[in-house]
Amino acid sequence: MFNPPHPGEIIREDYLKPLGLTVTAAAAGLHVTRKTLSDLLNGHSGVSPEMAIRLEKANWTTADHWLRMQMQYDLWHARQRALAIDIVPFSAPDERALA
Repeated sequence: MFNPPHPGEIIREDYLKPLGLTVTAAAAGLHVTRKTLSDLLNGHSGVSPEMAIRLEKANWTTADHWLRMQMQYDLWHARQRALAIDIVPFSAPDERALA
């Protein structure tokens, strides 16, 4: 798996730039603060379910798409730190007990 782009980078490159939107204008259209959008665009925050709905309502693909993209980004970064995650392994449950 490759290093996926942060959703904010996609928003900036594929939506704001082609539409000629400034961060201020896009934030106003999405009804969020400029700081909220700027944090997302610069990778300092992720796409929340509410923001995903706002992006969907702006006709910038579906909320599900944005949330999947955010999850893939977060999971890739967590996997990079996997060796540092210390846990106690458990046995798998007996499949008959789950039926």
